[in-house]
Formats: sequence, structure tokens, C-alpha cells
Amino acid sequence: MTTIFDAPEEFATTALAGFAALYSRFIRPVKGGVVRSTAVPEGKVAVVVGGGSGHYPAFAGYVGPGLADAAVAGDVFASPSTAAVARVCRQAHRGGGILLGFGNYAGDVLNFGVAAERLRAEGIDVRIVPVTDDVASASVETPAKRRGIAGDLVVFKVAGAAAEAGLSLDEVERIARHANARTVSFGVAFGGCTLPGAGQPLFTVPAGQMALGLGIHGEPGIREEAIVSSSELAKLLTEKLLSERPEGTKRVGAVLNGLGSTKYEELFVLWTAVAKQLADAGLEVVAPEAGEFVTSLDMQGCSLSLIWLDEELETHWTAACDSPVLRRGATIATTPATDVLVNEDGPSSYPEATEEGKRGGACIADLFGAIAGLLREAEEELGRIDARAGDGDHGQGMYRGATAAFDAAKAASAAGAGTASVLAAAGDAWADRAGGTSGAIWGLLLRAWSGSLNDNAAPQAADVVKGARQGLDSVSRLGGAKPGDKTLVDALVPFVETLEASTAAGKPMATAWADAAEAAKTAADATASLTPKLGRARPLAEKSLGHPDAGAISLAMIAGCVARKLG
Repeated sequence: MTTIFDAPEEFATTALAGFAALYSRFIRPVKGGVVRSTAVPEGKVAVVVGGGSGHYPAFAGYVGPGLADAAVAGDVFASPSTAAVARVCRQAHRGGGILLGFGNYAGDVLNFGVAAERLRAEGIDVRIVPVTDDVASASVETPAKRRGIAGDLVVFKVAGAAAEAGLSLDEVERIARHANARTVSFGVAFGGCTLPGAGQPLFTVPAGQMALGLGIHGEPGIREEAIVSSSELAKLLTEKLLSERPEGTKRVGAVLNGLGSTKYEELFVLWTAVAKQLADAGLEVVAPEAGEFVTSLDMQGCSLSLIWLDEELETHWTAACDSPVLRRGATIATTPATDVLVNEDGPSSYPEATEEGKRGGACIADLFGAIAGLLREAEEELGRIDARAGDGDHGQGMYRGATAAFDAAKAASAAGAGTASVLAAAGDAWADRAGGTSGAIWGLLLRAWSGSLNDNAAPQAADVVKGARQGLDSVSRLGGAKPGDKTLVDALVPFVETLEASTAAGKPMATAWADAAEAAKTAADATASLTPKLGRARPLAEKSLGHPDAGAISLAMIAGCVARKLG
């Protein structure tokens, strides 16, 4: 289990600080991530990668000449927030545009995508390449639904080399997409992983068994089989990947990846058998790697990634690089960076508000205090629900987000902010601190809701109802979920529709909200009969059946908490 830490909620932040202190030859810390500590030519394409913490050396260990220019780090197993992605990208940009690379997970897609929209609005050309190498998570006919696992290293290595060679953003994007399309991975686990501070692993594997097709966020495998010999395991891994070999391919790059608790010697033993399988298939292996490249805290297991090489891909796969985790070829000459990193977090200012608006803001802050208290008590329960087919971090993320939202709302109210500004500040803080899918969704929801309110008035019933609809529309548009997908939206839709109907019937806001909260709870409980269509739980749909969706349950809990305060 994960044993060494002080405060579990500070594990990721502290780990990143220690990494930055140890590897200052390669990187400099910025809020939410790291950037190169060496000078980068003006006009170069910036390759910025990222995702949740708990996967070291992904993603900060990839930063250095010939590889990435910067990495964004979220909390453990949680996507970095939109604000963090945008902040790190601004520090890394050198005028040549930005390529954003990340694993294909709902939270990362949402947060990196919204950050890209913000940066484009600022005049920065940003391209996005989600890595989709995990063959266990979707069929060959639907590659866009596949997760990103250890193929991250492969795709980022190729993209980084293309950018280091001075190619244009169009070319770097094209080559990165080509590398992603020709990279496949498959993994097995012998034991689960444990979040810092948790008393038990996110999943367990029965003695003598191994889980096939695992995720890297504590998601269990898609099925379990008896543990086999090294030779049989090599055959299992390679046959699954060789079934997708492009016709005529003769050369292949390979990464044999340990997931956190598998010894290097075990990987070396396995590699001898993997190499034989690839040779027997008529493939020449080019620049293979074995070690820890994309881990899952203390998970015991391994994965095999292959990239089907052509001349262009081989050039970039074998090109020189120098980073904490991967070094190849001749040393790349560098000089120390001289630019000044900017701290964007100055004191906040808010539009002037009337006394009535300030009272409305104070009321909003008080509600977030109650919500934070509720989620503190529900953290463990929500984590258990989420772990049924996810990574088990939902309760932790929701509590972090609500606490940050409460602190921001208090600070905004104390600074004289009105109703709308306090809610907007709370939404931004929730998204920035919670990270992950839930952080992005709640940030969108609260930000959109604030748009219907007024800094010069207390919340009015019509404005509250209008804001609820705006929030739902924003979440549906950017998140892509719809009723029946087994997400927060399954509870949010009936909440909003009931709130609209009850207020239209002339009921006072407290009663209408209570009706809406009850509708949300009923709908959230009913998600137990659904199978997930989106997110990390989708590949494990059957394991989720019979258990409600954590996001829907937490939304219903919050709605009920607010109903009690209003009552």
C-alpha cells in the first residue's frame, strides 16, 4: 500500500515539490506542473503533456530536451483542472503553438479541451491529441473510445522529437496522431493499488489469479484468469497486440512497463519471452524499453506497448532525448532558461455590489459551508461507490472541491462580492482544486449558474431556475453526457425539470427545491440499473451494474443538503 505521506490530500503536491527539487537540471516547478529548466528556442512547438498524479514517471518525468516542454499534474488519479492546464501552457508557449497530449479519459478530455478553447481565445494555436492505445478498453472498430495507458510514453516521445526537430505545429500534430494510430497496449495486474490514506486497495485480485485489461487509475481488469508462466504471459500479451498488426509491418518499437510494484528483474525475465514472441512473428524490435514509465501507485502488474514503425516514426522514436525517465542518443546541448515564470494568482477583485447583493453572496457562501461539511462526512461512502467500476477517488475529489469552493466563496464575500461573483468564484475554485471529471463538471455547472444571478440582488426564484437550466445545458454540451449514460446528468436532468415545474406551479423556492432534490435522489438511486456509456467505468460496465453512479449520488446529496438549509 501507499505508506509514506503526511497529509493524504497533500500527497500529490508534496511529491511534485520533491521531484522538482531533485531534478532541477531538467525542470522548474510552476503551480500545477513543471516546465523545462533549459532554454527553448522561440518559435518552437511546445509539447505539453499531463494527467493525474500517481503514475510517475508520467507525466513530469517526461519533460526535457527531445521530449516534452512541460507537464501538468492533477491530484492522485484526477485530471488537472482547466485553470492548471491553461496556466502551464502559457508558461511553456514560445510562439510556435502548443500540442496537448494526455490519456483518453473523460476528465482529461474535458479539462484539456476547455483549456484549449481558452488559449485559442487568447490567440494561441493549440492542438489536442488524446492517446488511445489500450486495446482492452474498446474494439478495433471504435479506437476513439480506447483509454490511454503506457502508450502515452510512445506517442509523447515521437511528438517531442518532431517538435525538437523544428517541425511546424501542423506536422507535429500529424505525426503525433500517426504515432497514436499505430500504438497498442495490453496489461495485466496481480494486485490492486491503494490511495494515500486509504485502508484498503481500490480492487483486489484473488490469490493465484491475474486481472486482464486493467486501467491505470485503480480500475479492475475486464476479467480474471489463473496466473501463468513468463512464457505464457508473453504469449498472451503479444498475441493480443499482434492481432492488430498493420499489413507489411516488419519493425516495431516496444515498451514493457511495470505498474508500480513489479520488480525490474521480473520485467527482464518477461522481456526475454516477449522478444522471442516478436521475433517468431517476423518482427525486428527497435530501441525497446523495460521499466516503470506509466505506473498506478503501488499496483503489481505490467503492460506491453508496441508501436508499428515506418521510416518516419522510427526516426522520431529513436531520436535523442534527455529527461528524468528516458535518455537516448547524443547529449542535446542546452543552456539554462532565463525567462521569468509568472505567478498568475494575484489578489482577486470583484464588481461593485449593493448591500442586498452582498447579503446574497454571504448566503451562497453559507450554503457552500454546509456542502463542504456534508461531503467531508460522505467522502468514504462516495469513494466506495466509485471504486465499483472506477478509481475510487470521487469522494476525495468532491470533498477537496467543495472545501476549496467554500474557502473561495468566504473570501469573495468578505471582499464585498455579490451573489453572482461569489458563486462564480466558488465554481472556479471547485474546478481548480478537485480536478478530474467531477471538478470540471461542477466548475462548469456553477459558473454557468452564476450567469443568471445578479451582484446587486439576492437570488430570485426565476433567476435560480434559469441558472439551473443554463448549468445543465453547459454540462451536457461540453461533457457530452445524456440521460441513460450513468453519469451526474441522470440526476441533474430530473432536478432541473422538477425545479422548473414546481416553480411554474407557484410553489415557493424552498418547496420547489425540495421537490427537485427528491427527484434527483430517486433518479440517482435508479442509476444502479444502468451500465455506463462514458468515462473510466465504461469498459467495466458489468461490474457497475447493480451499483449507483457516484456522480449522480453526490449531486443528489448536495441538492438535499441545500434543501435542508432552505427549509
